[in-house]
Amino acid sequence: MSEVQCQKISLRGVDIQISTEVTCLGVLLDSKLFAPHTRRLSGKCFYHIRQLKTVRRSLTEDVAKSLVHAFVTGRIDCCNSVIYGAHAAYIQPLQNVLNGAARLILHKRKYDHITSDIRDRLHWLPIQQRLEYKICLLLFKCLHQTAPVYLTVMSDQVFASASRSHLRSAALGDLAVPRSRTMTYGQRSFFVFGPSLWNSLPLSVRDQSLTMTQFCTHLKTFLFRRAYRT
Repeated sequence: MSEVQCQKISLRGVDIQISTEVTCLGVLLDSKLFAPHTRRLSGKCFYHIRQLKTVRRSLTEDVAKSLVHAFVTGRIDCCNSVIYGAHAAYIQPLQNVLNGAARLILHKRKYDHITSDIRDRLHWLPIQQRLEYKICLLLFKCLHQTAPVYLTVMSDQVFASASRSHLRSAALGDLAVPRSRTMTYGQRSFFVFGPSLWNSLPLSVRDQSLTMTQFCTHLKTFLFRRAYRT
């Protein structure tokens, strides 16, 4: 079936132009799924990094960290779970932002190697692990009934199904992973990748008896070690 070609629609004599992009909760959605969003977001973040660079000499490292969190990393982490599973080319601009923010805080030059400093001095997770952290935290809230209902209903545990309660995955407390009809977009839905990512965590991390603070600590430690292979 060919695509529908429509530039505008008329409603009671008023012409409404069709847009190829729409912004929802600060996320720019389009047919390419988040390519323009990450491009625009990285541009805004680099703008703030350049502005902070002009006053960096007057700031202590702790103050610089606070400002970077407020103007840069806070923007990166806002609604970032929607880009999980996106092509690496779309995620790399955000990693470049994180590297630039780290160089600003640590007084590094533009082309200085920064990965080891991010790991050892700032203890930041790379972008990919930051996405996984956000998603796993959402799943934890779903399982403890502290997340919105529309997310909670997507988190069914295997043992809740009578036909699968005898499976080993039920005893381990795994979540049911539904089948997806499309390999590209279906696999990127929270309904599918959320349970898959949760099931990949060690049992010690997804222990139901953990408090949220304890879970966040265990989760970051696990993702940190996996990201940097420590």
